[in-house]
Amino acid sequence: MARVYATTSDYQAVTGQAPGADTERLLADASEMLDALVLRTACYQVDSTGMPTDPVVIEALRRATCRQVAWWGLVGDSTGASGAGWGSVSIGSVSLGRGAGSSGLPDGSDSAARQVAPQAWDALRSPDLTPDRMLFGSVFAP
Repeated sequence: MARVYATTSDYQAVTGQAPGADTERLLADASEMLDALVLRTACYQVDSTGMPTDPVVIEALRRATCRQVAWWGLVGDSTGASGAGWGSVSIGSVSLGRGAGSSGLPDGSDSAARQVAPQAWDALRSPDLTPDRMLFGSVFAP
């Protein structure tokens, strides 16, 4: 089961914005993206469902998730779709180009929507997240 690190009430408290009709889905999407791009190699204490147990880690993930959703609102895309599609198109004297993603394909992976929001990084780089609470970039063998 997917972990979701923030609620719509959290979103309103963190951002000061009223949640929209799709905020709950966006929070789930942001949690999934943070799991894949940031938390995959992070070590922190979790309960039996995989949710963090340390209050400082819980708060950092809550804030990062809410800030990611707010970022998507600013860039106008939560999926990367605006960065996908054509590489270049020419019609008469008009030529439009869009760079390919890191995969070499115009697949949206280089879209601003697929970037971790600057304020999400700020939450995850909190000085309160000491190595005894959360350690990034570690892989442990069982």
